[in-house]
Amino acid sequence: MTIIVAKNAGFCFGVRRAVEAVYEQLKRAGKVYTYGPIIHNPQVVEALKAKGAIIVEDLDQIEEGTIVIRSHGVPPQVYRLMKDKGLQVVDATCPYVKRVHNLVSKYHGKGYSIIIVGEKEHPEVVGINGWCDDTAFVINDPEQVDFLPHMDKACVVAQTTTPHQKWNAIVERLHSKVDHLEVFNTICNTTAVRQAEAEAIAKTVDVMLVIGGKNSSNTRKLYSICKAHCEKTFAIETAKDIDINAIHPGDKVGITAGASTPDWIIKEVIDMVNQLNDGKTGGPSNEPRQGNDSRFSQGQAVQQEMQNEPVESNIHELKDGGGQSAPAPENAAQQEQPEPEMQSMEGFEKAMVSLRPGQVVRGTILKITPEEVIVNLGYKSDGVLPISELTLVDPHTGEAKWHEGDPIDVQVVKIDDGEGNVLLARKSLEKRLAWDELEESFKEGREVKGICTEVVKGGVLAEISGIQAFVPASHLSTRYVEDLNSFVGTTLRLKVLEIDRRRNRVVASQKVILQEEEEARRKALWDSIQEGQVVRGVVKRLTDFGAFVDIGGVDGLVHISDLSWGHVSHPSEVLQENQTITVKVLSVDRERGRISLGYKQTFPQPWDSVSQKYHVGDIVAGKVVRLTHFGAFVELEPGIDGLVHVSEISDERINKAADVLQVGQVVNAKILDIKPQQRKISLSIKEALCEQEEKELELVQQGQQSYEGLSVNLGELFSDKLKPERFK
Repeated sequence: MTIIVAKNAGFCFGVRRAVEAVYEQLKRAGKVYTYGPIIHNPQVVEALKAKGAIIVEDLDQIEEGTIVIRSHGVPPQVYRLMKDKGLQVVDATCPYVKRVHNLVSKYHGKGYSIIIVGEKEHPEVVGINGWCDDTAFVINDPEQVDFLPHMDKACVVAQTTTPHQKWNAIVERLHSKVDHLEVFNTICNTTAVRQAEAEAIAKTVDVMLVIGGKNSSNTRKLYSICKAHCEKTFAIETAKDIDINAIHPGDKVGITAGASTPDWIIKEVIDMVNQLNDGKTGGPSNEPRQGNDSRFSQGQAVQQEMQNEPVESNIHELKDGGGQSAPAPENAAQQEQPEPEMQSMEGFEKAMVSLRPGQVVRGTILKITPEEVIVNLGYKSDGVLPISELTLVDPHTGEAKWHEGDPIDVQVVKIDDGEGNVLLARKSLEKRLAWDELEESFKEGREVKGICTEVVKGGVLAEISGIQAFVPASHLSTRYVEDLNSFVGTTLRLKVLEIDRRRNRVVASQKVILQEEEEARRKALWDSIQEGQVVRGVVKRLTDFGAFVDIGGVDGLVHISDLSWGHVSHPSEVLQENQTITVKVLSVDRERGRISLGYKQTFPQPWDSVSQKYHVGDIVAGKVVRLTHFGAFVELEPGIDGLVHVSEISDERINKAADVLQVGQVVNAKILDIKPQQRKISLSIKEALCEQEEKELELVQQGQQSYEGLSVNLGELFSDKLKPERFK
């Protein structure tokens, strides 16, 4: 592995001067304040706070003491307020920034409009604007020039960390807005050199690490510049933030840092990257490294204050930029083998394992608390692993993954976390192990599980052991899915289709697993299915001629004639889509891949019990289902039809059944004959009418006994019942 360290990475002159000023004041008696964070680096700020520095944003919070103005500078009214409060003021404003203050104040006094190129909310820009009574136009993009008013005369300055390319583009446009433009390129030369150097390195490396605070403007700009030339550019604050999965043993790694990054943080990052070479967990890399390492001896007093340890620590590993790294002096003692019996503390310490930041070691879990995991490393002090660094519960099963007594691999972040313990990390290590497992699964074609987290354009994202995978919509199911949101929060069964570890790209599919299983089920079904079997299935599709039923990965057809023992006009009269039903296999054509199924065959044949249900002479009700020239078929129940001959429809002569009957009409008929073997029943409507008339006549005769003198002609009484019109 080759490591290229930018010569101009880390503290610039102004930042170093400000930090040293705070430490100088801390050595003296009394309270020491900084007006806002002295620099945009949380680690440095925390180190200063630990030494006693107090950060204030509002001067009303303090009454007396010493206050240090940070390198960004402040407006003149802040100076006046500090003096009025009787504070001892230490002005650590960067000389380059102070020059901008003087220019703005001078030209504002001459009546010039002031234009500042920079970030409006940045402390440096806020300070500059104060020197023209907050009247400046602040712009940070060439297109913003178009919204400026036309000006007679103006003075333009730049935030000291502004990229030259942006500055040149804005100034060129300003000439169309200002008649007389005074241009002062106030970009810090160190910033320009730093950005140019970072750009040059980014063009030649596989991975670029940009170190600096998240709130640091110059660090963000460095990141943007490097990202434009190196896709795998990462912004980090400390060595702990390095994604070890993104760096491979054969990579060329570039390292640069913002102006607020101290040397010791850069040094820790270099150590951490060095540990990743070939996956080794101890000792420096033997790969060549490049870079100006002499700068790590600069500002030793500041670094000693922050670290509480000699600046020379591990510096030997950074020497010989183009050749092999030399081991640190203390390593010789660490490599000594312990005596068989130890009689002294010195011997005991020699038996302890040696640790270094970035090293991956195996320990044993001693205790798990809600905040941290205590790990025995075989070192003179235990390791502390924040609970946020460990995946305690399997997201798929809900079971605990770690228990006290389990061995665990961890990464060393700091030898001393401030309380005498070794600070550990595991997130990045877990991710690296997850990548290894995922790549192995890809090679072997094994299934993995992932939790669907969100819907994106063209598909969904799934998290596989902390790694994000893209699942195209067409690979979620074997069938069309209308709403992809139905998958969010569910566990997907996936196979990796594409994997690119360098680009953090994973494409996976659930469909291929489902297809393989369906194919296996189909094969098993075709191997086992036989005519006469009764199986369960799901109605998938209805057509005019029948219903397609899935019986286990294979669709079979239930013809409309096999849906019911009765008459069916359309399958929807009997079945519904997605309905689970029992069917009988009627025929299997393996060569053509067709299966014929029957639904009505799973129910009793009505003719089998017709003799028990119907008898000659019975009057039954039925529905006319079919008309012919010789009569009408009347359905007594689904599957059992009887024939009413045309001569048995009416007492009067009719030419055809349609003259007096209609399909769907319900009629009463008398059973004349039953032939179960031939599946025939003869019916008579006129016989049923006659019986009905006889019963009615009997009722009338009985009524005559109660109503004397009543004389009614029977023909007149029942004339309507004997006419053909009665059947219409």
